[in-house]
Amino acid sequence: MTAITHIDLPAQRTAPAAPRRSRGRYRRLGAAAAWWVASVALFAGIWELAWLMGWAPELLLPPPHIFLQDFSSQAQFFDTATIGAEQATPVVAVAGTVLATVLRVLAGLALGFLASLITGVLISQFLMVRGLVLPTITLLAPISPIAWLPVSIFLFGIGDGPAIFMVFIGVYFVMTLATIGLINDVPTTYIDVARTMGASRRQILFQVILPSILPGLLQSLRLNLFAAWMVVLLAEAVGVGSGLGQVVMLARNTFNSSLVFFSMTVIGIAGYLLDIAFRQMQNRLLWWQPVGKGALR
Repeated sequence: MTAITHIDLPAQRTAPAAPRRSRGRYRRLGAAAAWWVASVALFAGIWELAWLMGWAPELLLPPPHIFLQDFSSQAQFFDTATIGAEQATPVVAVAGTVLATVLRVLAGLALGFLASLITGVLISQFLMVRGLVLPTITLLAPISPIAWLPVSIFLFGIGDGPAIFMVFIGVYFVMTLATIGLINDVPTTYIDVARTMGASRRQILFQVILPSILPGLLQSLRLNLFAAWMVVLLAEAVGVGSGLGQVVMLARNTFNSSLVFFSMTVIGIAGYLLDIAFRQMQNRLLWWQPVGKGALR
């Protein structure tokens, strides 16, 4: 009997995976963009119809085509001092004001996230810290960030400080409690297996616990992003003197309804783009998570 030393198999064609994934991603992005446009168009159409039928008075509820048609006149109310330019084009004035607000939000979020993560880990790992710190955290957490506005002005005066501090306060207590809850929910099986394999306490923390709670932390941070966006607008209106919140306050004081809705539109678009950027960062950090787990794609 002759031994079989070689078998010729027909060549199999395998479709390239990367182009297929790219096409699927582009289709999802296209569908999401189409739904976004349809949703905004429906909302604007209902508003325009209400104005056309006389249900929405132009003085109080000007339709989109009125408060958006004269971009230059609306942009003159945006503060150019925040970008260090007294004379700026309308686009630069609006973009600079938005950027100032976004930077305050990001600074407060970053500080609040890091501080809450450290506090939550310390409370979960050390009984003495838990006994001394957790009651105070639980006591202060229900206090609205708005109530901290006078304190922020006392501490930091007028400027960026109060806005960043209020965003920090709005994130810190909630995220600390969320971190503690997520750590407590880590399956004990993971920790037991790591200990069996000889992992140290530090290795368990950085290689088991933190990767396990990261998806929940980022999801909680994203929810706090919207709250931080609202808090910073209030702080800018009262304790900063610049930014999108100041524009809204100016519109209210002058009873300029067109500026009110124009600034609301800018705030909505800026917040939406900031959320998209955060989701993209979330997807990069949670690369092992399938679609629908930990982040929207």
